[in-house]
Amino acid sequence: MKPVRIEPGPGQESVWDYPRPPRMEDFTKKIEIIFNGATIADTVRSKRILETSHPPVYYIPPEDIVMEFLQQSDKESFCEWKGKAKYYHVVINQARAENAAWYYPDPNPEYADLKDYVAFYASPMDACFVDGEMAIPQPGNFYGGWITKDIVGPFKGEPGSMNW
Repeated sequence: MKPVRIEPGPGQESVWDYPRPPRMEDFTKKIEIIFNGATIADTVRSKRILETSHPPVYYIPPEDIVMEFLQQSDKESFCEWKGKAKYYHVVINQARAENAAWYYPDPNPEYADLKDYVAFYASPMDACFVDGEMAIPQPGNFYGGWITKDIVGPFKGEPGSMNW
């Protein structure tokens, strides 16, 4: 059973209007990520990926991340659109978030501009902000989208969404 699309209000986007395959676009609003009380990323030069039924995923250039807080993981995954992803653990002092960020070292040609940009799961972070608004993590442990007041669903990963 397909979920019923929520009609977006003024200034909102519906994830059901996002394309498949996903669209990549430059995003110039401020993205900020806090973990264990420290700002680990702060940028106005991110890329966002928009895919049907998913809230946006924000990819941050490594130059705008405190890379010393990231430790390479052995985990890998595969996206049919973007290619093979590798993961980072986020570690600050005694706090550690396992496989909390991922990147594409050699993305498929359509997503070449994502090379080495890093996306973060919002749930293990203290806070993830989009233009000053604290984002809500996309439901489900697999998905990395960030929900803000200008994005409406329903979202893949929510209860009852198993058959999407």
